[in-house]
Amino acid sequence: MKQFLLVFLGGGLGSVLRYFISKTFNSHFQNFFLGTFIVNIIGCLIIGFVLGLSYKNNFLTQNQTLLLTTGFCGGFTTFSTFAFEGHSFLKTGDFFYFSTYTLLSITIGIASIGLGLWLSKL
Repeated sequence: MKQFLLVFLGGGLGSVLRYFISKTFNSHFQNFFLGTFIVNIIGCLIIGFVLGLSYKNNFLTQNQTLLLTTGFCGGFTTFSTFAFEGHSFLKTGDFFYFSTYTLLSITIGIASIGLGLWLSKL
């Protein structure tokens, strides 16, 4: 039961922060969903860093890792919104923005996980 509560609390905090960042940045950039992009990249960095710390000499407990990865990062990042926004670009014929958004999200996201893992080793 404790693990469910940790995921619930982390997910709630992550979702609220995601909403704030998306609301702030998506309204300023009409042709690019910068808010969603930012939360997904930061989430990748955080999950790489947290899992790196978790694997490194058991620096974090299993419950701390669960709170931060499944909970916080699960609530903070959003694949479904990313997919919906990509679909929106396709629907309006914005193939350049679709390609740019998709390519940057995937490549920088994966690179951010690698960076987070690397930072956890310092």
